Amino acid sequence: MENPLNSFSLDGKVALVTGATSGIGHRQSIALSAAGAKIIAVGRNQQRLDALMQELPGENFSVCCDLGSADLARVFSQAISDSGGVDILCNTAGVNLREPADQITMDSWQQTLYLNLTVPFFLARELVPQMCERGGGKIINIASLQSERAFPNSAAYGASKGGVAQLTRAMAQAWSADGICCNAIGPGFFPTALTARVFEDPEIAAKNAAQTAIGRNGELQDLDGITVFLASAASDYITGQIIYVDGGFTAK
Repeated sequence: MENPLNSFSLDGKVALVTGATSGIGHRQSIALSAAGAKIIAVGRNQQRLDALMQELPGENFSVCCDLGSADLARVFSQAISDSGGVDILCNTAGVNLREPADQITMDSWQQTLYLNLTVPFFLARELVPQMCERGGGKIINIASLQSERAFPNSAAYGASKGGVAQLTRAMAQAWSADGICCNAIGPGFFPTALTARVFEDPEIAAKNAAQTAIGRNGELQDLDGITVFLASAASDYITGQIIYVDGGFTAK
């Protein structure tokens, strides 16, 4: 009898993770590697990429670029050239400038929507044909609590993450029939570079923890299970979903 836990294995799979040198992307790289995948880590800092390569076992790859200005076709070409193909895409790179609404400029608005919303779609579209040739794939986007509700000083970020939720459904509609499942993780409050200002204020951090059903903020390892699940065959009949990993923040 086949062990049902085998469906969580990522042996022989290749995962491209953007924003891989810090926060959620870094943790996803570790989790996917532990499940058996080879990692293509995409980030802006070569030293951090080199450090991540030292953390991960086996053969892995890195692509150093700023996705906010990079030629996505080049990123795709380098990733495929290095690894031979991609089965899993984690669209994790993002930005939140935390500007009051009356201080948002056209440039900062475009920067936020481009990195958080435009890049995930066009990078995925570059990868989809070769995913189909490999028999299918998994795309994991990063949504947000702000995909559902508003927070102060985050109009552009909230707009982009609301867009990510709908983009995930649209990706699923477009590509799931070809064997490519598209889902999004909606993290609650986790300690990352994007949330540093929140966690630097103990009062705000405690308030956010109190708003969860569990009673604490997230720890990055809380994302390991959902990342491996959505990347693996265990989730083959799940697509177009936004799964909140927020300690019950959105349930209250």
